[in-house]
Amino acid sequence: MAENPPRILHLFPAFDADPAVMHQVRVMNALGRKADHAIVSDDRERRGAARHLQAKARISWPIFPPLKGSMLPGRLMKLSAAMAGYDLICTYGSGALDAAFAHTLFADVHKLPPLVHHEHGSSEAEQGGRRRSWYRRFALGRTAALVVPDQALERIALEKWDQPRGRVRLIPDGIDTRSFAATARRDALPGLVKRKDELWLGVFATELGGDPLALVRALALLPVEWQLVVAGENAPRAALEGQAEALGIEDRLHFAALVEARRDLFALLDLSAFPASNGNHALIMEAMAAGLPLVTWRSSEAAGLLASDNGPMLAEPGDTDDFARKLQALATRPAERRRIGQANRAKACKEFDEQRMAERLWALYRSLAGRADQDEAAQPG
Repeated sequence: MAENPPRILHLFPAFDADPAVMHQVRVMNALGRKADHAIVSDDRERRGAARHLQAKARISWPIFPPLKGSMLPGRLMKLSAAMAGYDLICTYGSGALDAAFAHTLFADVHKLPPLVHHEHGSSEAEQGGRRRSWYRRFALGRTAALVVPDQALERIALEKWDQPRGRVRLIPDGIDTRSFAATARRDALPGLVKRKDELWLGVFATELGGDPLALVRALALLPVEWQLVVAGENAPRAALEGQAEALGIEDRLHFAALVEARRDLFALLDLSAFPASNGNHALIMEAMAAGLPLVTWRSSEAAGLLASDNGPMLAEPGDTDDFARKLQALATRPAERRRIGQANRAKACKEFDEQRMAERLWALYRSLAGRADQDEAAQPG
C-alpha cells in the first residue's frame, strides 16, 4: 500500500442507496485503506448508502458549500476553494455539475487536482435538452475523465456534449458475478414455488413492449412444462390473464413483485424501457452471470452485452412471430440453452464483474492522483 493514500473528494447530490451510488460504495469498500474518501452528500438528509460502507473503508464527511445555487462568480469561487487540498475530485450526475463548472473556471486559481465526472442516466428526459447539453460542455471543459456505464451514454457524451474521445471512459457498473453461480432456491420468489418438473421463462413488466400479449401467445407454443413469470408492479395483469384464459394456459402464467435472474430463460421484448439510469442494464448482466440465454431484438443495445453465442437467438426487430420462434428453439433444446448460458456467464465474469470494474476505476483514479508510480501492485480486494 502507498505510504500516503490519495485523498479523494466525492461530491454527490445525495448519498442515497440507489444503484449508481451503491456502485461507488462497493468501489470504496473494495479499495479498503488504499485511499482516503471524503464524501459530500448535498442533501444531508439523504445518506442511506452510508450504512453500506464497511469499517475497512477510510471515510470522512467534510462540511461543504451547497452544490446547487446561483451561478454568480462568488459562489463558484467558494465551491472551487472548498475542493482544494485533495489529490482527486469525483463528481456525480447533473446535481454536481456546478462543482465541475467551478473547477473548470477556477482550477488554476486554487491549484485544484484533476476532476473525474461520473454520469449514469442515458434517457433523453433525464439528460435534458439543448440548453443543458451546452451547460455540460462548459462545465466539463477541464474534466480529466468522464466515466459512463454504457454505450448509449457514451454516444451522448461524444455527440451531444462534444466531449473529446480520449476523455470519455466507458466503465460498466459491474455486478457480483460470484453470487449468481448457485442455482436459485425453488421458493426464492414470494408466493411462488417452482415445481421440480417446471421450467420458467422470466420477463420484466417494463419489457413487454407494444404488444404485451405476444409473450403469452408465444408461451402457448412452448412445451407444457414452461411457465411464464412476469415481474414488476406495472404489468397489464388483466389483459395478460385474459389472453392466457383464452388460450387455456392460465395455470402457466404467474406474477411476482420481483424475479431472480437465476431462472431458465429470459425474454426482453422492449429494450427501449431499459435505461441505465435505473440500473436496469445490471438485470441483463445478472441473467448472463446466472448462465442464462436471452431472447431479445437484434438491434437493441442490450444485445451488444450478450455473448456472440447468443446472437442466433436475437429476433428481427418488431417481429413477434420471429421472437416466438426463437423462444421455441431454446425451449426445446436444453443443451443449446446450457451452451449459450455458459457463454453468457463467461462473458459476464470477464467483462462485467464488479471487482474488475473497481480495478479499472482504481487504475484511473490512481493515475490521475499521481500515485500509479508509488503503488503499482495496489489493487482492490
